[in-house]
Amino acid sequence: MNGPTTQPTTTPATTTLWRPTGPEELALVEAADWRAWPPRLPDQPIFYPVLNEDYAIRIARDWNVPASGVGYVTRFEVDTAFLARYPVRRAGGRTILELWVPAEELPEFNRHLVGRIEVVHEFRPRP
Repeated sequence: MNGPTTQPTTTPATTTLWRPTGPEELALVEAADWRAWPPRLPDQPIFYPVLNEDYAIRIARDWNVPASGVGYVTRFEVDTAFLARYPVRRAGGRTILELWVPAEELPEFNRHLVGRIEVVHEFRPRP
């Protein structure tokens, strides 16, 4: 007599991405229970997650802090198979890599997030 069979559960392979952000966008992420990026503003046709933490740190520290008083680096996982539709773009040097997600595709992108968006660094002006 055989016992119940269990199907193995498979989870999709994921890719870690980072996003430097300011306090306004982060508040909207928090309001979405850390599970979605907010819609882009009319003058923001592209959502730019980046492929390495160092690049995200540089943007948060060097751009978000002067622009809004604080900069955050977030980290999140996305289904790797889904990300294949977005070619990696080099935005400068060898490690300055990002994805360009059209604003109208952001809801679909959010559906492929795996787990929660988390804050991994916070930067403020130096005294």
